[in-house]
Amino acid sequence: MNIDTTLLKYIVISIAGLVVAFSIIFYILKRVGKDPRNILPVNFANRIKIPLIIFISALALRIGVASSVFNGNASKIIGHIGTLLFILSITWFLIIFIKVLKTALVRRYDISASDNLAARRVYTQFTILERVVVFLIVVCAIGVALMSFESIRSVGVSFLTSAGIAGIIIGFSAQKALGTLLAGIQIALTQPIRLDDVVIVEGEWGKIEEITLTYVVVKIWDKRRLVVPTTYFIEKPFQNWTRNSAEILGTVFIYTDFKVEVDKVREELTRLLEGSNLWDGQVNVLQVTDAREKVMELRALMSSSDSSISWDLRVYVREKLIEFIQKNYPDSLPFTRVTLKEGIKDKETEPTGINEQ
Repeated sequence: MNIDTTLLKYIVISIAGLVVAFSIIFYILKRVGKDPRNILPVNFANRIKIPLIIFISALALRIGVASSVFNGNASKIIGHIGTLLFILSITWFLIIFIKVLKTALVRRYDISASDNLAARRVYTQFTILERVVVFLIVVCAIGVALMSFESIRSVGVSFLTSAGIAGIIIGFSAQKALGTLLAGIQIALTQPIRLDDVVIVEGEWGKIEEITLTYVVVKIWDKRRLVVPTTYFIEKPFQNWTRNSAEILGTVFIYTDFKVEVDKVREELTRLLEGSNLWDGQVNVLQVTDAREKVMELRALMSSSDSSISWDLRVYVREKLIEFIQKNYPDSLPFTRVTLKEGIKDKETEPTGINEQ
């Protein structure tokens, strides 16, 4: 009867203490989180609610075991449960802390800005490193939890004595997986790619949407997703259009007859660029880059702030230059000339008007 009374008192006090302690801590964290100057996010109290309950419960169980409320096997079992709950709650706390720390560190960087090179560099590093640290925390927590069992602890000690042989076996059997994992860490440190980088991978144009430890997701321009292993960006060549800067040069090729007035086309290109908000005002060049037997190649070179804007600017300039030549110099479109022989004299015909395809 005395044991039952003691146990009942313990249960009542534990529940009351759990409610009071949780309410006080939750209230304090919620008030602190409302201040934007603090490192804690606004929803920190809600995120930490469940691990906080687990931690206080584990503390109550350990106090009960230390106070000899439980007897015999029940004390060992409850004490072990309390230990496991401690490990779970602390692991949960560490993961939340890592995520909060990452959010606080990248808060100063705006990845949606037009010139977001520094922001993408920081986001890429901290995103991958966060996943590495969380992975290591979970692995360590599982190891500590397993080692809390007596039977598994003896197995663990035996296993550690043969760690060298086991490491060799694991290395051979999982070399691809380990190589992919190490490639993910290498990408975080050396950064051949970053989040939102514009790349050409396997002949596809797209942006880096997600980087994990084992694979990279490329968002193709037509909204498809190309999933590539991280080792691809370490072992194979690819194009990165925003490696050092988002600025890019765009080219437009126009093929005309030799009679076209290049200076007039150059003036029209300048007028088009100056009247467009897609042009960044830096590069404006029109040159004759090739002269073939039937056509003359004009190359318009223009600059823009990023690759997406460059595509729209190139399309706009191409359409308007073709329209300009059609309206003002229709005879300067590509023609096919034919020479007919009559007797012993050669006679060159007038232009046929057949457009060169």
